[in-house]
Amino acid sequence: MTDLIIPGGILEKVQMSPEDFLVELAVYLYDKEVLSMGKAKELAKLDLISFQKELAKRAVSIKYDYEDFRIDMKNLENLD
Repeated sequence: MTDLIIPGGILEKVQMSPEDFLVELAVYLYDKEVLSMGKAKELAKLDLISFQKELAKRAVSIKYDYEDFRIDMKNLENLD
């Protein structure tokens, strides 16, 4: 896999730090369902709660479907 290099001039043009750019990219890819929550927060270099706060700032809903619910329920049952 090749690393992506964003020229500094581009970041200056959009008035973003490299860290802010990564958060924006991660939120976008998560919203488009290209990345999972785990991979998106990893790309953004944030912990789960911080990434969820970034989603909320941008009015991006957390993706949670029936399969996620089923897995959560199974995990809860296994806690006994």
